[in-house]
Amino acid sequence: MSRGRWRIILSNASSDLRDERPQIWVGETPWPVRLVHHAQSRRYKLIFDGARGELRLTLPRRANAARALKWASEQQDWLAEQVGKAAAPLLVGPGAAVPLFGVPRRIDWTATAPRAVRLADDALTVGGPAETVGRRIERWLKAEALALMTRESREIADRAGLRVGRVGVGDPRSRWGSCTHDGDLRYSWRLVMAPDHVRRATVAHEVAHLRHMDHSAAFHALVDELHDGDVGAARAWLRREGRGLHRYRFG
Repeated sequence: MSRGRWRIILSNASSDLRDERPQIWVGETPWPVRLVHHAQSRRYKLIFDGARGELRLTLPRRANAARALKWASEQQDWLAEQVGKAAAPLLVGPGAAVPLFGVPRRIDWTATAPRAVRLADDALTVGGPAETVGRRIERWLKAEALALMTRESREIADRAGLRVGRVGVGDPRSRWGSCTHDGDLRYSWRLVMAPDHVRRATVAHEVAHLRHMDHSAAFHALVDELHDGDVGAARAWLRREGRGLHRYRFG
């Protein structure tokens, strides 16, 4: 087993670089690390998050991050055992591919092209600094997800005579959508990477909760009525493929 290696970027050049997460090498594969400073923590704690394909390192609030990362990188036997249970994360950047609406789109990067991300057939075209491509694609995907699912939520709700409050997106690990008693809906932005029928079935599911805050037979009947496809097939796709959407890392 090779000695542990780690990488952390500290830069004043841009916010995108400052936000880049450190990585720990496990063998020959780099794994991103989420640093969590906790006021009540008295020692380092390293956890492998298989759903997100990352390591989470908790450390005391005033602890030195570089020392904590060095300690974590030395836990190679434990790291190898943990990451061996999951597929490596897929880093999104120039030359890679990311799914959009269930279709893989290659990232067509040219330094002199416009910085704004654009969809062109089977590719996402983007220019600007190569090191910020992943972050910019992530922001673009989140914006697309919010606009699309806001529109779909309101369209589906209107057909059922229901009122939608605010619509938002996040990146939860344990659910694809949620509905509050006030009528606010929130979705995983990663649904924009799934096929259309999967995303729309999830939207129909959350809209149906505006009438039935349970999972009764009446609720499921309404979901079937609101969705323009096979709800069971959409749920099966999420059970089978949904975890893989969290493998995509954007910097």
